[in-house]
Amino acid sequence: MLFDYVSAALVTLMVTLDPVALAPIFVSLTRGMNADERKRVALRASVIAFGILTFFGLGGELLLRLLGVGLPAFRISGGLLLFWIAFEMVFERRNERKQHTADIAITEDHIRNVAAFPLAIPLMAGPGAITATILLAGRADGNVLLLSSLITLIALGIASCFVVFMVAERVARMLGVTGNVVLSRLLGVILAGLAVQFIINGVEALLRSPTP
Repeated sequence: MLFDYVSAALVTLMVTLDPVALAPIFVSLTRGMNADERKRVALRASVIAFGILTFFGLGGELLLRLLGVGLPAFRISGGLLLFWIAFEMVFERRNERKQHTADIAITEDHIRNVAAFPLAIPLMAGPGAITATILLAGRADGNVLLLSSLITLIALGIASCFVVFMVAERVARMLGVTGNVVLSRLLGVILAGLAVQFIINGVEALLRSPTP
């Protein structure tokens, strides 16, 4: 059970965080900054994104309960959202949307708060990553070991983003246009399969729940 949960959570988080696809956007957001400034931006963004995802991992289900939203319903809606993100990745729309968000931030904020917006929110801890975190936490069903594993995997995913940011210019040049397109589509297909599984789990939980 632990291995199945960890492997599924790792793939889901890495696909929704999508560190490699963030590399060229990080380069554009930090254009004109020196190495030390880039490192500070990457570190601050990583800490903010980790805090957001950890909050939703530990308290997301409680928040849903307070709002009167059942976990099966959120699994279905979350799976649909993840499937849409996968659709965007396969058909090359996700990077365009992210790049558009980045361009707006550069124009309006002049990079002063670029670590918080748009890098941490919504490019790193975006709707897809938050949805995946809540769904994975719900799958843990209060198991302390599984929840601890989830937080560890969130930290691992954020750390991978930080590492990619540190070598962003090199990664973007190495992958090139074709490499980025191929990788994005491959990850999109994987995410689509995981999204459908989330929807199936939600429907099964809904059918098993007692009728009022």
